[in-house]
Amino acid sequence: MRLSLVSTLAIVALLPCLSLAQAANIDVETPAGGATANAPPIPAPVDRKAPSVHEFGPQRPAFMNDTPPPGEKPAVAAPVQKPVALSKLRFTGLIETGDADKLRAILDKLVAAGGKTDGPMAIIELSSMGGSLTEGFLIGTILRDFKVIAVVRQHDFCISACALAFLAGNMYREPPEKYPMECNLEIGGKVAFHNFFLNRNGLREVTVDDPVQSRLQGFADARGGAALLVKYAGDMGLQPSFVASMIGRPVEDFQYIETVGQFLSLHVCPIGLDRPPIPLEGQAINVCNNSIGSTEMAGLRARPMEPEDAKLFLLQRVQAYMQTSSKAKGRLAAQLASGAVTRVREEIDRLYDDLRTAGVALPDIVGPTFEVTRDASGTAQTVCYVSISPSDPDNFDVAIPGPKGLAEPPRLPPENSRRLFLFDQKDVINPRPH
Repeated sequence: MRLSLVSTLAIVALLPCLSLAQAANIDVETPAGGATANAPPIPAPVDRKAPSVHEFGPQRPAFMNDTPPPGEKPAVAAPVQKPVALSKLRFTGLIETGDADKLRAILDKLVAAGGKTDGPMAIIELSSMGGSLTEGFLIGTILRDFKVIAVVRQHDFCISACALAFLAGNMYREPPEKYPMECNLEIGGKVAFHNFFLNRNGLREVTVDDPVQSRLQGFADARGGAALLVKYAGDMGLQPSFVASMIGRPVEDFQYIETVGQFLSLHVCPIGLDRPPIPLEGQAINVCNNSIGSTEMAGLRARPMEPEDAKLFLLQRVQAYMQTSSKAKGRLAAQLASGAVTRVREEIDRLYDDLRTAGVALPDIVGPTFEVTRDASGTAQTVCYVSISPSDPDNFDVAIPGPKGLAEPPRLPPENSRRLFLFDQKDVINPRPH
């Protein structure tokens, strides 16, 4: 089944700077249906990743139950839930008053036809040069409420009011099994924000004979628009600096989502992103910096550990802490304190895994492991221990040394695109158009 709705309503007072553009068009493709002859096709994702519709939805594996202790009844396994085939929507053209109501009506029909789900119910592809600011807020709120994943494809633009709506289309999160599930901006797609301004034609119709009243109305409308923007940003969990950046820039100055720092701060997940073309040592430094929330790269060094010595080295760090703590007790503490197990490779591996299971923040050794240090007054001070898989850019682990031993890092990578932590936050991964 495929529906096509075209809005023909007028533009409201708060309108970004746009030339004449085509009114919004909303196309819907349900999993079991075909397309109408006149409806524009929905473009496929970029070829190098080619995610199917299932890759954007939650993958729900079967639950595995441990063997119960003697005398206890085994737990009943939860039924296996197959991935849900999501409906696809494509929104193109100018955003105008009434588009949010039409989108809600379409989503209501999809819910009525397929029932409610715990995961996202649809994907909406956005390709719009903007339009009504207030309508963009309404569309974004609807995307969040219905758990719709917004996607901007490689050759599409989504700017101004469209970009604000787009941010709400990545609010639903469930830890994915494989990248790029639930990601929403293909490398090459353009998402950009700018300051809003008032529709002059609308103002002249109301205050053509009263210049003073025109100024007062313009000020009141601008203040109302700013208040709506602040509230919307707060509802979407955006940082206050985002609003300040938008309001403080000229209308013609667009801020594109292009750097790693912007992807992270706006909770946007890139599609088609490979690991950075730098040595693993540099990636380890970036992982460390992102994990501790630092942007200072000066003086950082990554010292590679010998693979067979990494676990022993980290166990010795834990042992040194235990020797200064009166709270280190129990079988594992005794084994570590004795030093006997650290002479046998198999015992080292077993003790390392047992301590991680017990909650000690030892990093999972998934590949080459590095001690990241910073030069402080001529002394190398350890900042992080980082282990990185050379084959899987989303597989790495970090531990932070502290006064009480090893600890988890204060900042964690986004579950749907952990590879972003392999980059410096200033790295441009999705360049703006020239």
